[in-house]
Amino acid sequence: MKTILINILFRMLFFQLPKIKINEDEEKAFNHLFETSCNKVDKLIEYNLTSPKYKFLYYLTKNKRVVLHGSNQQEIHTFEPRKQTLYNGEMATAIFATKDPIWPIFYAILDKGKIVGNIRNGSVTTNGYESFHFYSLTKPTLKNQPWTTGMIYLLPDELFIKVSKGAIQFNEWISEKSVSPIAKIEVKPSDFYFLKKVASHRSDESIIKTWLLYKVKTLIKGA
Repeated sequence: MKTILINILFRMLFFQLPKIKINEDEEKAFNHLFETSCNKVDKLIEYNLTSPKYKFLYYLTKNKRVVLHGSNQQEIHTFEPRKQTLYNGEMATAIFATKDPIWPIFYAILDKGKIVGNIRNGSVTTNGYESFHFYSLTKPTLKNQPWTTGMIYLLPDELFIKVSKGAIQFNEWISEKSVSPIAKIEVKPSDFYFLKKVASHRSDESIIKTWLLYKVKTLIKGA
């Protein structure tokens, strides 16, 4: 009952991951593209398919042993653990990744040099299946036109553990060991499914207020 109520609340506050269905032709094309790219020296996936990239990434997280990491940097050969904040505010020295196909695109296309104040975002599940998203930047950041071209790195999932547990889980995975990418794919702002669902908040605003007003702000902005 508790999970059902949380699920209803999150439906009201946030946006759901779109329903993703992959047909047989897409599956064959996705698999071929992945397998051939992993053997390349530069490991770059040259994406020339008509299906959206998040659909390809979704296929990979469901069928290949990979997690995803988004970055502005386009030539990372080895990831090293560094001190960062976990979903619950605790510090960890680790490499962060996710199995959500859309969330890392946000990090890949957000120009870190144009961030003013803080950023608030997440991919959250309430029952282990449904995924809810929220994205909010400060107004000064949005005025800076913060979107750029970035890279999604595919990392081996056997080196990562999911850190979030309980009724509400962030799709956050970490590794405390160095990791080399299996492959990578370039993304741009138009690849981000929730680009028009990015709200704004004040840096000193409580996270609860940001959550409560998130969907309202995006709907007003799109009106």
